[in-house]
Amino acid sequence: MNLVLRWIVFALLIMLIAWVIPGITVTGFLSAMFVVVIISIVNLFVRPLVQLISLPLNVFTLGLFSLVINALLFLLVAKLSPGFQIDGFWSGFFGALILSVATPLIDKINVKKSQP
Repeated sequence: MNLVLRWIVFALLIMLIAWVIPGITVTGFLSAMFVVVIISIVNLFVRPLVQLISLPLNVFTLGLFSLVINALLFLLVAKLSPGFQIDGFWSGFFGALILSVATPLIDKINVKKSQP
C-alpha cells in the first residue's frame, strides 16, 4: 500500500476514533491528515527515546507501561496538532488503544494493482 493511501486510511481511523471516544475531537479531514503526519514524526523520533528511557519500568510491569506511553504520546500529538483535541488522559488512553490495535490490521491490507 502506498504511503498516501495509508495516511488517508489512518486519517479516517483518527476521525472514527474521534467519533467513538468521547473527549476526542477533530475538526475535519485535513486536521486528521495533519494528525497522521505528526503521529508519524512522533513515532519516528520521540517513541524510541521514551521506550529506551522507560525500559526498566516496562520490564517491571511486563510491558503494560507501553499502554501508558502510547496514551501520553497521543496526548502529545493532540498538543502539537491544531484541530485535534483530547480532553483527558482516559480519552487519550482509549484512543491510543484503538489506534494501536488497528495499526497492524491496516498494515496487513495490501492494495493489488490490476493488470491489463
